[in-house]
Amino acid sequence: MSRPSDHIDSAPPRHQPEIEQPKLGFVGWLRWFWRQLTSMRTALFLLLLLAIAAVPGSLVPQRSSDPNGVTKYFTDHPDIAPFLDKIQAFDVYTSVWFSAIYLLLFASLIGCIIPRTKHHFDALRAKPPKTPVRLTRMAGFQARTLPADLRENGPEPIAAARDLLKKSGYRVAVYQDARSTSVSAERGYLRETGNLVFHTALVGVLLAIGLGGGFGFTGQKVVVEGQSFVNSLPSYNSFNPGRFFSDSTLQPFSIKVDKLDVAYETKNDNAIGQPLDYTAHVTTTGPGDTSSSTTIKVNEPLAIGGTNVYLLGNGYAPTITVRDPDGKVAFTDTIPFLPQDARLTSLGFVKVPDGLKQQVGMIGFFYPTVGDSSTAKGALTSTFPGLNDPLLSLNVYVGDLGVDSGVPQSVYSLNTDTLKQLAGPPTKTKALQLRPGETVELPNGLGTVSLDGVKRYASLDVHHDPAQGWVLTFAVLIFAGLLVALFVPRRRLWVKAIENEDGSLTLEYAGLARGEDPNLAAAVQSIADDHADALTRPRNT
Repeated sequence: MSRPSDHIDSAPPRHQPEIEQPKLGFVGWLRWFWRQLTSMRTALFLLLLLAIAAVPGSLVPQRSSDPNGVTKYFTDHPDIAPFLDKIQAFDVYTSVWFSAIYLLLFASLIGCIIPRTKHHFDALRAKPPKTPVRLTRMAGFQARTLPADLRENGPEPIAAARDLLKKSGYRVAVYQDARSTSVSAERGYLRETGNLVFHTALVGVLLAIGLGGGFGFTGQKVVVEGQSFVNSLPSYNSFNPGRFFSDSTLQPFSIKVDKLDVAYETKNDNAIGQPLDYTAHVTTTGPGDTSSSTTIKVNEPLAIGGTNVYLLGNGYAPTITVRDPDGKVAFTDTIPFLPQDARLTSLGFVKVPDGLKQQVGMIGFFYPTVGDSSTAKGALTSTFPGLNDPLLSLNVYVGDLGVDSGVPQSVYSLNTDTLKQLAGPPTKTKALQLRPGETVELPNGLGTVSLDGVKRYASLDVHHDPAQGWVLTFAVLIFAGLLVALFVPRRRLWVKAIENEDGSLTLEYAGLARGEDPNLAAAVQSIADDHADALTRPRNT
């Protein structure tokens, strides 16, 4: 059937006036930004972003914990290292971008916690809400009838329900209308308390880490067997203080490395030379001049003077003596050599500024167990990290070492740009080679050099964090608050008594979960059964 020619499927749209939104203004935009920042979604996003931002700190060495590693990274990666330094990749945890995320997360959490805490305390003081008119819509609903004769001989139903719910840990309130009396009960506010404890403790951890980093310090020291380390600024090889650090907080103590024991794998052909254990036997002298002997292992730091002393590694320190042509000692020292590979092929530098007719510098390569490399044209290499067949190779240079310029120089480097090489590749004179107890002539009649012996050294990391106890406390609270927030259900239960015309009562039971609560129906059933049992139990006469 065709439609009339004047039929209209829908009425033409009315002209709607454009809605003009009020301008926010500067204060309005600040309020909007604050609401976005203090939302829980933003806090979780910033927490995830903080974890991602910390990743570069584990990919490249950090100046605060491994300054020698940073120096080596610049040497090994001269192209990318300057770029990484510009974006503060070697100082991740004090960088501008990491600090910005840290502070935003701090502000976001505080902005979330304060209003939620106020709301939680208001809810704790408030009475349970009134009983809904229709309990049939609620979870676990069930109705039971209490006959008139049992009602007359038994306890008052709502009073019995109130007492039963109180014993079960519910807060209760009794409500009455024209036809019914009911008790409203709720519990589980501990869930929100745990949630607030979790977030508050998270703020505590952030605050403790920040203050601990500000007032703490880390320092590194290489200590040769038989030598001592004193806890003072000049004694450290490298030192990284916090922003609020004061050297007056350094407690006096000393550590003497008596012996360093290292065990290597020797039976498994696929892991020959792998370190099995490091143990530094030390004598400590703490505040009050009390001395004791103890050990430091890789995963067992030494606690002394408010610090933790960690054993990071070890290496070899050859004792080298240089004499002039008349046999007079111009230089003697035990010099730590830095390991270059897993077999402890090590690199060290010798600087003799006085006592000879020219200043002499030497670059040394130490091989704990020397062997020939089949892939490097016979170049020397170490085949085992243990001290089985030690050899020291020295490349010799002469010239101005720059030690008299007044500019501090690293003992772990030698600038050869202005020096003349006398021995070692690529010169025609072979590098000097010495085994323990041997003496060889220096080129050009400069004198002699001898290898008097080889000692081990321990690389110690001294860490002071005054807030570590607080960090542990807040970490425990985070875990406890999270468990409570996850496993304590928050629910409401109602018991309603409705008067019937025959004098009996219809008892209705129902509940409501505030969140996930798979046991709600069972809880309603249990209350109903216990309530029925209390109403039908014979009274003692």
